[in-house]
Formats: sequence, structure tokens, C-alpha cells
Amino acid sequence: MGRRARAAAAVLARTPTAVKAGALRAAAAALRADEAGILAANAADMARGRENGLSPALLDRLRLDPARLEGVAAGLEAVAALADPIGQVVDRAARPNGLELSRVRVPLGVVGIIYESRPNVTADAGALCLMAGNAAILRGGSEAIQSSRAIHAALIEGLRAAGLPEDALQLVPVTDRAAVGAMLKAAGLIDIIVPRGGKSLVARVQAEARVPVLAHLDGINHTYIDAAADPAKAVALAVNAKMRRTGVCGATETLLIDRAFPEGAAVVKALLDAGCELRGTPEIQTLDPRILPAGDEDWDTEYLDAICAVRAVSGADEAIGHIAAHASHHTDAIVTEDAATAERFLAEVDSAIVMWNASTQFADGGEFGLGAEIGISTGRLHARGPVALEGLTTYKWVVRGTGQLRP
Repeated sequence: MGRRARAAAAVLARTPTAVKAGALRAAAAALRADEAGILAANAADMARGRENGLSPALLDRLRLDPARLEGVAAGLEAVAALADPIGQVVDRAARPNGLELSRVRVPLGVVGIIYESRPNVTADAGALCLMAGNAAILRGGSEAIQSSRAIHAALIEGLRAAGLPEDALQLVPVTDRAAVGAMLKAAGLIDIIVPRGGKSLVARVQAEARVPVLAHLDGINHTYIDAAADPAKAVALAVNAKMRRTGVCGATETLLIDRAFPEGAAVVKALLDAGCELRGTPEIQTLDPRILPAGDEDWDTEYLDAICAVRAVSGADEAIGHIAAHASHHTDAIVTEDAATAERFLAEVDSAIVMWNASTQFADGGEFGLGAEIGISTGRLHARGPVALEGLTTYKWVVRGTGQLRP
């Protein structure tokens, strides 16, 4: 698979933008045409997931319905409409000796994506890799294998319609651990690995990989309600950030409430009434008898469920300190009407995404106008935050001369 992907990547690197975009639009049409077949495949995955005891959060990630499938198709079209980064000049300069230098965006080459229960990743990752001129080897999880195969078939139809090599987007046909191991050791065939999944998957990839890794780690995200927060805004944002979809990586997992904020009881009541289990410190438990006690592990847990840890803090200093000690550097937000406090929070919190008066659930490439995302990188190298087209490129130096010799 790696050799075939490498050959396909060479073709994609020189494929015109219109051809790549046409392949994605044709794939979107194929998804819509086979809606019944894809949803039937997903229903089989869902039934097996229930039999295997998947959590409600994982089942939510796995589930497709007509609206979600339309969102996947629309995502392909959105990526097709994005500006092609390949060939873009990052910067240019002229040297005193007359040499003209420029940095130009080029594809990474072959991208390996290892993911678990979200079948939409098959389409999102495939689309972004293709539009950025990369070939992709997709290894989905066993939970979503039927759904991934059905979506992958639509991608292949798109490639075929555009006259592009079908090896450009390959789906690993098996879901055993050996396939992951082979990808991690495929130096020279795969240029970068992107893992999307739980801690155990990402930890294994980082420990065993012999190729560079762009890690999408867990989302231990915080929402801090400052003393100067608007009460109505604080209630609405806290509920949305936690409960809109509890199984997404942008969900808030810890709520920090300033002791000087006067409506803390209203915030926790709204969350409890929305069906969220709250785990808090003894101080927080006094706000509502339904709040359960929090343990030390709760501050370091990505629940991906209708559970939230809550604690009180005295000012932005303590909030920022808590986030520094317990966050995964994914997404953290402040709710406040004090611009100075907000700007300080945005500057000092060291996360890939920081927000002011916005729900952490906006941590999504589509919401950022990127069309889709291959993951949210919480590291520092190469790309950070939602990784889309630009994050799937590198650059080369182009030097133009007129016969200059180095003295």
C-alpha cells in the first residue's frame, strides 16, 4: 500500500486544483447517491457497537443519520472550494548578489491516518489530503469499519470520475493492531502519521512510530467564568460547551467558577437540569445538593460524556494556574465582560485554541472556515490547532540565479 500511495502522491503533487476539486465534488455526489447504503452500513456498525457495550459518547461519535451524512458531503464540497495551498509563495527575498529566494508550499507526500470510531474522518481526512496534494492511507477502527468502507467507496468514485489514481486514498482492509504497527514502521513510505483517538492509541503511536507524528491528544477543556461574566451568557455558554455534544473533543470537561461571580448556583443548576452529572469540591457542593464529590482524577479526565468537574477559583491567576496544571492544551475559554482580564487569559493560557465568550464546542475546523479538519494538534511543531490544508503541506526553497558563483 505504501509504494502505491507513494506513486499516487507523485501524481497528485502536480495535479491542477480544478481536477482535485472536481474529484471531491464527484465524491460528494456519490455520497448523496448512496445514502441508503451508507446508512445501512452505519446501522450495522451501531448494532455491533451496542452489542459490544460502547459508551453513549462513542455511539454518538459513530452514528450517522441523513443530516450528518449531508454534513459530510457538504464538507467535501467546502474543501473543494478552498484555496489550493500548493504552489503558494510563503515569502520571497532578493539577496545582494542577485539571487532571488522564495519559499513555496508543497505537499507532505503520504499521510497515514489512524482513527477510531468516527466514520466522518474517512471523508474529512481523505478530502483534505487530496486537496493538499497528498496521498492518504486510512486505517479506521473496527467500530466503524462498515461505515468507513461505504464512505471510502464514494471517495474512490470521485477519484475515478476525475481520472486520478485510486491508490491516492487507500483504506486499510483490516482493523487488527498489526496493521497499525506496520504503518508506524513504514519510514520511507509514509511521511507523517496522524492518530485520532483515545489516550492509549495516541500513546502507542508516539511510542512506536518511526515516522513523524502529528498528535491529536485528548480534550481536557476548561471554561472559566470570571467575576465579571454576564450571568445569562455564562449559563448559556456553560450548558452549550458541555452538553451540545458531549462526545466531541471540544466539549468542556472542567468548569471553573470565580468565587466573586454572583450566579454560580444558577450555572450549576442549568447544567444539572440539562442532565449533566457534576462533580465538585466541597465548596461547590454547597451550591446544589445534587453535585457529587470530585476526586483528584476528575481534574485530569476527558469524560466524553454528560459529566463535568467543577471547582471555585479566586481570580484569573488561580484559573490560569489550574489550567496550566491540568489541561491538555486543546481548547480553553473565559467568560467575562472585562476586556483586560480576557486579553490576559488569551495571552497566558498555553493552549492550541483559546476563546473569549464563546463555546469550546467551536473547536472544529469546519467552524473555523477550514472546510474540515484532520485533527486538532495540541503539540507545538509543524501545525497547531485544527489541522486542515495548510497543515498538510510543507515548503521548499526555490532559488533563481543568473550564474552566481559563491566566492
